[in-house]
Amino acid sequence: MTYFQRLIINMLTFISLSVLLPQMVHVQSIMMALLASFVLSILNALIKPILTIISFPLTLLTLGFFSFVINALMLQFTSSFVGAHNFGFSSFGAALLVAIIMSIVNMIVTEHHMEKYRTS
Repeated sequence: MTYFQRLIINMLTFISLSVLLPQMVHVQSIMMALLASFVLSILNALIKPILTIISFPLTLLTLGFFSFVINALMLQFTSSFVGAHNFGFSSFGAALLVAIIMSIVNMIVTEHHMEKYRTS
């Protein structure tokens, strides 16, 4: 899957979650969702590997569940960079829920994409 496709999937996930969970997730516009998706991808490339290495013992101790906390932190950082009035969460718990949902959505889309190429 290309980088642009992942950006679009994350953008659509942000928009969908802001409609489904309006008390938890705020997205000002489609362009802000696209910007948030782009900023998240940059943060995931630059900061997430460092946090993953630092928190490896805790991630191992929690059998991988701490990775959702790291993803929620990345979403909170994204909200800080984009601006909370444009893209934000009502609490860290909301960011954690969005991180879990985004992980599931990305897993399903990636599996579907891989299955499409395995059968052809």
